[in-house]
Amino acid sequence: MEKLMFRSEAPIRVLALAGLTFIAACADQKSSSPAVDPYAVQVAEAGDAECIAASAEANRIGVAATNRARAGKGLPPVQADPVLAEVAARHACDMAKRGRMTHFGSRAKMPSDRAKRMNYQPMIIAENIAAGPYDLQRVLREWNASQGHLANINQPLVQDYGVGQAIGADGRTRYWAAVYAARK
Repeated sequence: MEKLMFRSEAPIRVLALAGLTFIAACADQKSSSPAVDPYAVQVAEAGDAECIAASAEANRIGVAATNRARAGKGLPPVQADPVLAEVAARHACDMAKRGRMTHFGSRAKMPSDRAKRMNYQPMIIAENIAAGPYDLQRVLREWNASQGHLANINQPLVQDYGVGQAIGADGRTRYWAAVYAARK
């Protein structure tokens, strides 16, 4: 059974109870953000996580899926960006260590903060996240089937892309983050 929650200009979360899959989308807004992520989900226990280095192959696959979705809307393609891949991988690791799927990082609150810490100055930035026992292909299909996630994927000004993953302390839950952005 799936439960979809939609809110205007807010992160979107999909909770698939049978498969324990969690997915959320976020676009940094100009307005002030709340102190706590109201859409965060405690997925598993916090603990030692397997933090996986950003992969050129995963980013190639992610770029291809993203560009297929964008082409359907007549939008220009994105390119893999190694800095955004590292930003995504670090956020996935942070989520996995905390056992928590959230757009708020433990050190840098929003995707734009995390990118700036890596010397990527975004003009626009958005993030999709997921947690569950699924591989990259499944996560990309879920994001491409969700209106909220597609809103991030299909941001017209987006030029760069990065995806990263980590495995939680339970050894089964994969935490994913994808970042879509364009430099100033």
